[in-house]
Amino acid sequence: MSFAAADWLAALLLVPLALALGRLRRRQARRYALRFSAAGTLARAAGEDRPGRWRAWVPAAVMLLGATVLVLALARPQITVRVPVPNAAVVLVLDHSGSMASTDVAPDRIGAAIDAGNTLIGELPAEVRLGFVGFGTTPDVIQAPVSDHAVTRRILDAQLPGGGTDTGPALQDALTLLHGGDPHHPPGAIVLLSDGAANLGVSPVTVAAQARRERIPIDTVALGTPNGVLDVGPFSQPIPVPPDPALMAAIARTSGGRSFTARTAGALSSIYSGLGSQLGSVPVRRSIAPEVLLLAGLLLLTGLLSSVRTRTRVA
Repeated sequence: MSFAAADWLAALLLVPLALALGRLRRRQARRYALRFSAAGTLARAAGEDRPGRWRAWVPAAVMLLGATVLVLALARPQITVRVPVPNAAVVLVLDHSGSMASTDVAPDRIGAAIDAGNTLIGELPAEVRLGFVGFGTTPDVIQAPVSDHAVTRRILDAQLPGGGTDTGPALQDALTLLHGGDPHHPPGAIVLLSDGAANLGVSPVTVAAQARRERIPIDTVALGTPNGVLDVGPFSQPIPVPPDPALMAAIARTSGGRSFTARTAGALSSIYSGLGSQLGSVPVRRSIAPEVLLLAGLLLLTGLLSSVRTRTRVA
């Protein structure tokens, strides 16, 4: 929470001052109080029972709380909310090369990637158009951004591991889906998940530089552990398939995006959940001063009515 008129917060110092003055007045009143041993009997005879000690403080406490909330309202409190960007689009780029069959990430890398991708889709604002590029030896699955996220879910769920890692051309296809040759294209972003070094096609860092010029950031996730291996059969040695977080970080940095490393399915799901809630939306400050002012009024009115009800007079 922030305050557009924070200078008003200095008035909160009046609250402890009011408490101190109240205590001082009560002490002075006790000095000159009339001592009458039958005061309780007299009050009961008049039909007025003295309220409990704590009840006498309730109206003042509520009034002070109301005054505090009123000061906060005058300071014009604001909260930050995320609102969808009109016509925004996101393309999910998934590496389904053969190394994605490694089981160092449970149940295996491709299974964890599919689960996390569905998590990302679930967090995306409904207004954001979503596309997909899947790649192995070549980009072999290309879906233009659409409003129906179920289309992308079905494509994502059908991915199987196989082939090499053709990252650069896959990113080029994703850029084409987002800008369509229009230099004034709507806002767009790419989320790339890969578990290994690019070994085919144009350099993905070169494509990332193009993405920066076109104002399309690429967020990257390097999936897998350094000791990850691919089991190719009972008569062959496992093939090491460590991820390449340095390359993924370079792609993100060059494009103006963010880079992440996920070594577990839980970490990957958490990363994708965070990305899904942020992509296609922007933070906007919204004033909550009217709501806070209404709360202050209710508290002040409650304190005033309580003071009337709990005041005891001796006739």
